[in-house]
Amino acid sequence: MTRVSALGEYLRYRSALPPRLSEFAILVTAAHWAQAFEWEVHAPVAVQAGVSQSAIDSLWARVPPADLDPELQVIYDICIALHQQHRMPAALRQRSEAILGEAATLDAVGICGYYAMLAMVLNSRP
Repeated sequence: MTRVSALGEYLRYRSALPPRLSEFAILVTAAHWAQAFEWEVHAPVAVQAGVSQSAIDSLWARVPPADLDPELQVIYDICIALHQQHRMPAALRQRSEAILGEAATLDAVGICGYYAMLAMVLNSRP
């Protein structure tokens, strides 16, 4: 896991996504994997970054959050598509690139993958 720490540092602190969006993507992933440790670490950070408590509560309940702005909605849609269908449809990729840009779209995918990997590691511990 030490070898992947540089990736985690980039995705959390230097990605093309602002903290509000990256923390939201982390929470969608943590909720999908039922990863309580990541959830407990990142939920307060997401609130501080501007994600509403109601959206956060919906994620943990695995209910699509209501009234998301276009940026949060596209992050949610990306994460759900990747975690459930294991791919991002072309129309979603185009919508994301129009809203977030190409670099931020790729970083959102990276966050989903990285935090899914962390969830698997943490969920495999006794």
